Amino acid sequence: MQTAFLAAAVLAASSVPPATAAMPQELQAGYEADARSADPAFKHASAERGAAFFRSPHGGDWSCASCHTSTPTTPGRHARTGKAIEPLAPAANPARLADAATVEKWFKRNCQDVLNRPCTPQEKGDVVAFLRSLR
Repeated sequence: MQTAFLAAAVLAASSVPPATAAMPQELQAGYEADARSADPAFKHASAERGAAFFRSPHGGDWSCASCHTSTPTTPGRHARTGKAIEPLAPAANPARLADAATVEKWFKRNCQDVLNRPCTPQEKGDVVAFLRSLR
C-alpha cells in the first residue's frame, strides 16, 4: 500500500477531520517516502523539478500546463474538450490536494494522458511540491 494512501486511511479513520491545509504537505511526504523506498538515494521532492515537469511536454504535444496553464494559480481549460478547470494550486483553490483518493485518481488519469504511463512517486512529489510553492 502506498504511503499516501496509508496516511489518508489513518486520517479517515480518526474522529477528527483532517485539516485541509495540512493535506498537501502530507501527500508530499507520502510520495517522498514512496520515492525513497524505490530509490534510497532520493532525498526530497523539488518544486523546481516539479515546475519543469509540469510545464514540459512528455512524448507528445501535451504537458500538465496544456490544460492547467503554466501558472496553475489561474483557471485552466481542457485542451481537447474546452471544459473549464478550476485553479490547481492549493493557494488559489483550497479544495485542491485536499483528498488523497482524488489526487491519486487525478494523477492516474492525467499521467496516462500526458506521459502514456503512470507517474513515479518522485514525479508526483515534485508536482505537489511545485503546486504547494505557488502563492
